[in-house]
Amino acid sequence: MALEWEQVIVDSADPVALGRWWAAALGWVVVHDAADEYEIRPEQDRTRGLLFVPVTEGKSVKNRLHLDFRPDDQRAEVARLLSLGARHADVGQGEQSWVTLADPEGNEFCVLGARQSP
Repeated sequence: MALEWEQVIVDSADPVALGRWWAAALGWVVVHDAADEYEIRPEQDRTRGLLFVPVTEGKSVKNRLHLDFRPDDQRAEVARLLSLGARHADVGQGEQSWVTLADPEGNEFCVLGARQSP
């Protein structure tokens, strides 16, 4: 039996707005644009995307699952994401080599530093 990861579902107060933000942040394409489902992927026919769906309750605690990203230039990428509307987030991480940010609805994600050579 094979199991293939297709997408991550993101609960959202405004799926369209949050989906558009993540599409801009990641440089991904929109593959489904509706008020109740907004889906983005790296490319039109490539899976492992993000699907934004509406929920009525707001976010109240730290996410139990979050995304990590490893850019070529951490400092430049953090600045770019902040300019798009991300904000710094403190989830008790202390001083680390990564930067924890939150998207416009408060979902945490991390921007990692350079990969260490083995």
